[in-house]
Amino acid sequence: MEYSISITRREERAVTDTKTVPFGKVPTEHMFIAEYKNGTWSGARIAPFHDIVLSPLALCLHYGQTVFEGMKAFVTDDGKINIFRLDKHYDRFCKSLDRMCMPRVPENLFREAMHQLVSLDGDWIPTEEDGSLYIRPFMIASEGRIGVKVADEYMFMIVCSPAYQYYANPLKVKVETHFVRAAEGGTGAAKCGGNYGGAYFPTQLAREEGFDQILWTDAKNHEFIEESGTMNAMFYIDDTLITPALSGTILDGVTRDSLVGIAKDKGIKVEERAISLKELVAACESGKKVEAFGAGTAAVIAPIESFNIEGKSYNCYTGKDAMMYKLKDWLTEIRKGIVEDTHKWNYIL
Repeated sequence: MEYSISITRREERAVTDTKTVPFGKVPTEHMFIAEYKNGTWSGARIAPFHDIVLSPLALCLHYGQTVFEGMKAFVTDDGKINIFRLDKHYDRFCKSLDRMCMPRVPENLFREAMHQLVSLDGDWIPTEEDGSLYIRPFMIASEGRIGVKVADEYMFMIVCSPAYQYYANPLKVKVETHFVRAAEGGTGAAKCGGNYGGAYFPTQLAREEGFDQILWTDAKNHEFIEESGTMNAMFYIDDTLITPALSGTILDGVTRDSLVGIAKDKGIKVEERAISLKELVAACESGKKVEAFGAGTAAVIAPIESFNIEGKSYNCYTGKDAMMYKLKDWLTEIRKGIVEDTHKWNYIL
């Protein structure tokens, strides 16, 4: 089915200095909206950014049917616009929707909406090395009805915001051994709102103790590393890139997947497997050069300078020659079109 997208333009730009504004605070001029009702999508449109109207009974406000993605667009070296890994993000979005009993957005509608919106607001993309356009597709249950049920009506929207380096400095993280982000059989692999809301309290407690983020562990015995805050966890030890294997409790990170692919291309040994706290501590105590970092769309690569387990801290390597920085540089070269995109990850407008 073909979808016609109407476009209402707003010419003026309210904000010109985006570098000093916190991440996610300044939207671009336009947004995309479509509604799902009676089993079909309709009203596909790009309009000036504006507040939306919802019934106080809207099911998303009560029972958690909300799903989102985080994507980025870049200006390439030759001045074109690149939406990075559009297909991978769409696939993950659909899997999250399936898990939350929400209707899939047709691929051609998702792709065309993304193309038209980013093209329209492309001049918002910062040209600095650490600059990008953060793209947030999301869906909410809009049906107005109090009652624990799968909604029959939804809104799909896309908004954008200029983005720069998410974390300015290496992180101090607390290994969480009491609270749980996700358990087997739960929604840990879905990018749904509840996963993030449930993480606020333990993260807040960690920050009150002087930490920047949390390193989550498994729900059964708090024995194995899972994720780091809003990012996948990755380690570089003994010339090997190690990251927890995908499961129902961690997100299938697009940046994680990209870094794994790049590492293999470069001949770096990669292990996607369980990594225990005991193994991590033993590596640090033995004097090995242990690199630990978070990987995610917003943060890209966030170095971890230390992790704390039950009050004891262990230092990680963050020197300028660290492998994580090389991985970041290689990823940037692909996104910016500096090197050949052999994986076909770039969607060039």
